[in-house]
Amino acid sequence: MNAVPSDLVLIGEHAFPLVMNPKGQVLMAASYYGIQKSLCSVAANLNNCPIKTELGDFRSGLAVYITDAYSVEKYAKDLIAFIKAGGGLIMAGQAWHWAGTHPQENTLKNFPGNKVCSVAGIYFSKRYGEVGIFPVPKQIPYSWLALSVGKDFKDDLQILLEGVSEFNIQGEAIASEVMVHGPLAFPIAVTPAGKAFIAGAYYGQGRVILLSHESYMDRDSLSTFLINAIKWLDEDCKGVIGILHSLKAAHTVLSKSGLDCQLTGFRKDLSVYVCTSYSDAQCAEIQEFVAEGGGLMIGGHAWYFAQTHCGCNVMTDYPGNHILNKMGLSLLDNTLIGELCKAPEIEQSRKEGYHFCNMLHRFAEHVYLGKELTNHEQSCLKQLGSDCASYLQMRCHDSTAYTSILDGLCDIVKKFGVPQVSSNSPVENAKDHLMLHIGSEVYKVSPDPDTLLPYIIKDRPKFPTVSNARVRISAKTEDYIGRAEVLKRAPVVHERFPLDAEMVQVCNLWGGLIYIIAPPQSKVDGVEFVVQDAVQAPYFKSGETSVADWVDRIRQAPAPWAELEFENIIMTLESEFIRNLDHPDEVAKLWDTIMRSIADLAAKPGKFPRKERLMTLKYPNEDTSSVIMEYMDTDVGSTQEVIQRNHGNLCHTI
Repeated sequence: MNAVPSDLVLIGEHAFPLVMNPKGQVLMAASYYGIQKSLCSVAANLNNCPIKTELGDFRSGLAVYITDAYSVEKYAKDLIAFIKAGGGLIMAGQAWHWAGTHPQENTLKNFPGNKVCSVAGIYFSKRYGEVGIFPVPKQIPYSWLALSVGKDFKDDLQILLEGVSEFNIQGEAIASEVMVHGPLAFPIAVTPAGKAFIAGAYYGQGRVILLSHESYMDRDSLSTFLINAIKWLDEDCKGVIGILHSLKAAHTVLSKSGLDCQLTGFRKDLSVYVCTSYSDAQCAEIQEFVAEGGGLMIGGHAWYFAQTHCGCNVMTDYPGNHILNKMGLSLLDNTLIGELCKAPEIEQSRKEGYHFCNMLHRFAEHVYLGKELTNHEQSCLKQLGSDCASYLQMRCHDSTAYTSILDGLCDIVKKFGVPQVSSNSPVENAKDHLMLHIGSEVYKVSPDPDTLLPYIIKDRPKFPTVSNARVRISAKTEDYIGRAEVLKRAPVVHERFPLDAEMVQVCNLWGGLIYIIAPPQSKVDGVEFVVQDAVQAPYFKSGETSVADWVDRIRQAPAPWAELEFENIIMTLESEFIRNLDHPDEVAKLWDTIMRSIADLAAKPGKFPRKERLMTLKYPNEDTSSVIMEYMDTDVGSTQEVIQRNHGNLCHTI
């Protein structure tokens, strides 16, 4: 058979492969776009009556239209409207020959078939597809080999960076880090540390530019880039550039492009829409606008949202990410320092520039095929671990793109395993650090986390549990509590669960003490909680716990971590240190004296407005009598106070 297909590039949450060859190339794919409920009537018609077929050009009134990918350009808009309204389209073709005869043109944008199917997240690429006889998969096919960028962005960067030698983002504006995770998304400007703060993407027939602070859109120092970006988004349409009313200063800068820039709300007749990332009021309309050929310049940061919406998931809850996630871009809660950043060298960026998809593909090659990582790639593993954690937080289980990466990471965990970290076995290299990070995060979002446990924790201790353990709390919260980094364990070992139902199931891969946290500015008295199926932990509170109960019963509770709460301090320590403690009241007196002396020295009231917290840690390779004590803030969130702790288990030593 002489027919040579193209490798298909899939983006978005609705596109999925039907046939994939052993190289991970997609040869057949499907997707949907628009009002899908109308497909039910189409399916019913096809099931209940003989299928009627006819030859001819596209016309209205059809249920399904079958065509090649070369002759659809003249009625591309009509076909898109047909699909959006619920019609079915079968298209076949390849783009490699067209790309060879049109070397100066952008295949993803200008190949006739892509002017239709790209709105649904499927693109014909100019890469050859390897043919063969492949079995029909029972499930959506997946291969780690498909984890790669779908385009060379050299031509785009040459346009965007023309006349640009640097990006001056110095000043008081605090930006967020941009995560570039889509196969058709790419970083444009990065800090010296490699953190992206400006990025671009293809989405459907349109394009996107994301800036991680809205003030970047009105800076004269960035005007050359901004004008390049507007022209790249407009694609010589010379249409109206609509700019959100609140971005008047940006209007002044962008008007230098010579294009028709107007202060206006979102309109479908615009060529490019310029807005901030702080609202998702017209999310679906903006996504459709870009998919069907519009340009979007969007600016804003997410760190302030994260700080003022404690407990929210930035990837899923931040308004701008509702728009951007599908486009292969996201704003993170990480902050960036304003610096003078050099514009990237395009050739060097192509060879060594970090991209989530490419780096994940290289790491998978290392795991499965034993291919060595370069020193530069080794240096990127920390960033890859952080990006994997952020990406997985999207929890978009109805997206094939998301589930493919999740499946790939699960397979890597099973293939490579997770280092068994402890104070005596610290993580020492970037690869182990990455696997520890991935293992923790994959477990949280995996649809079948129990299958991963043997690869993450190889020797899980079993403790007896208690049921119907009642916890009564009184609370008054009004103080700030920060967050501290703890070494020699997984990067994140705590989980937060909202108490938004009468019964809430909580779990944590690493175990741990259970804390009940009251929101800021709240007052409760005598509220009772019932804990089911948890491990009792040793807990002493001076003035409430009797010494007799402590000696006879409490100190032998099986959990590996214990807490001692005194007047001004709460100590968390390994239970083995307190198993033989006969007089916790004497320890309380000692620490009360110490803390009151500290208060006197600082000329502060003897009783602290909030209790300090101490964590005790053993030095590695030393006996249990040698411990260090470190001050630490609780890692359960700012502007909140820990109220009570009673039960839990911890599988690994911190």
